[in-house]
Amino acid sequence: MRTQTLKKAQNRPSPSDPHGRAVAEQILQTVLASLDDSKAEDIVSLDIQGKSALADHMVIASGRSHRHVSAVADHLLRALKDSGFGTSKVEGLSSADWVLIDTGDVIVHIFRPEVREFYALEKMWAEDKQTDADTLH
Repeated sequence: MRTQTLKKAQNRPSPSDPHGRAVAEQILQTVLASLDDSKAEDIVSLDIQGKSALADHMVIASGRSHRHVSAVADHLLRALKDSGFGTSKVEGLSSADWVLIDTGDVIVHIFRPEVREFYALEKMWAEDKQTDADTLH
């Protein structure tokens, strides 16, 4: 798989719901496999546990064109539904410059390359946060 995984900035204590964590990992694996099958490019998986209450993982990928972004998103939505994860929330599918798919545990961003470069989400989320002591010195 052509996926780069970036580590989270801080460790979070183990969750009290191991079943929920297992489901999040299954969703993540479904997302990554679907994106790879659809020939999405530059797939990056970010572990955002402890950074945000929005989700456990964020996945960012690119499509080569509007049509490719739309096709990748459609394929992913079908894969999630077929795997029993229900219907996800989707934004941006009509324009296909930037499609956001929110599964609850995993947030997926599929961009055209120019749009991805402009917003640079992975740089913002992957930055290791320095501790307060480090910033004071």
